[in-house]
Amino acid sequence: MNRPTLISLAAVALGIALPSCLAQTPVEIKNGAVINGFTVSIPESSIPQAGRIHTNYFIAKSENASPDGPPPGSETPGSLACVYKLVKGPAGCPIATSTAVPTGGWGAIAIVDAGDYPTAASDLHQFSSYFGIPDADLQIVYANGKKPPVYGGWLVEEALDIEWAHAMAPQAKIFLVESDQVNTDPTWLAVHVAGQLVSQNGGGVVSMSWGISEFPGETKYDPLFAEPGVVYFAASGDSGIGVTIHPAASINVVAVGGTQFNRDGSGNFVSESYGGGGGDLSPYEPIPSYQSVIQNIVGTSRGYPDVASNFCCTGIVVEGQWTGVGGTSWSSPTFAGIVNAAGHKAKSTKQELTAIYTEYTNPEEYKAAFDDITEGSSYCVVGWDLCAGVGSPRTYRGK
Repeated sequence: MNRPTLISLAAVALGIALPSCLAQTPVEIKNGAVINGFTVSIPESSIPQAGRIHTNYFIAKSENASPDGPPPGSETPGSLACVYKLVKGPAGCPIATSTAVPTGGWGAIAIVDAGDYPTAASDLHQFSSYFGIPDADLQIVYANGKKPPVYGGWLVEEALDIEWAHAMAPQAKIFLVESDQVNTDPTWLAVHVAGQLVSQNGGGVVSMSWGISEFPGETKYDPLFAEPGVVYFAASGDSGIGVTIHPAASINVVAVGGTQFNRDGSGNFVSESYGGGGGDLSPYEPIPSYQSVIQNIVGTSRGYPDVASNFCCTGIVVEGQWTGVGGTSWSSPTFAGIVNAAGHKAKSTKQELTAIYTEYTNPEEYKAAFDDITEGSSYCVVGWDLCAGVGSPRTYRGK
């Protein structure tokens, strides 16, 4: 019996008014799938395994890839910022001519990952220089005080995280908190260190692009995501609707789902649809107070994602080479950077999510701040859903 069916049965038992589409087959990203002209290849680090935290990215292969820049057709900081109205860009936001990039950012952004990333500074410089983004104030921190080994599968993850967090909030200080790889890699110690670093540097955000299947007792880790002055973000996963993932499920984390941009033959942005990001009702986390406005959908459970962002596809620099990638590992640092650059300076994740869900209840404010994702799957309905939460960003308003 698949997960959506279990959710549906639980909904019936609890009297929850879930959409009938939850009984359908989940959407998920698979090896060999073609998305927006890119062929998906899932690395070993992104394959969920029992008892192991995994990354949430996939390699996006292009037949016309060039060593001198991002793969043709891949979204850039300028094209994404144009579509989301973070900057003024050309009509249609074509990738080639959308060159204006965000300029905001404050405090700090901490990225939590496993393994050392020896070329982090040079890769981030190369990425930033190509797109005309100021160099980053980057600091690498070893969670336990000792440099961890290099884990090949995590290098792409780390590059994607720091490059896109910086692209969205170039004025924020970037901390890359590196952890040893253990059965709960990155370690919870790394999460604790990341929160402290951000808090000590004036506040900001923490992004966690990895995850593990939800597990009994996970709620005891919720306090780890409650450092004062810090808002926590996590990827909702790439395994489709009905597959649980932590820490995205935590009530103290903003869960970020995955969408995709649709463009016409001239390269103009046409619409944004569901891309296959994760979404679920938590079997362990209770409904938080900020989700009382969607209680008729989620019942007594925490529902996620809360928001969503484009997850296919973009280019990053890894060990000096351009690589095409996608996944909610891109969505999480992107949305975290957008919230940081918005400068509203929420004191906690709860305050951030309370503001988002409060805005959701006001039709005019909601329409001005978010795009409601209703295409791409029959799971997607008008309003909050397991596809994209309240939707993707539209301007800095409400972030």
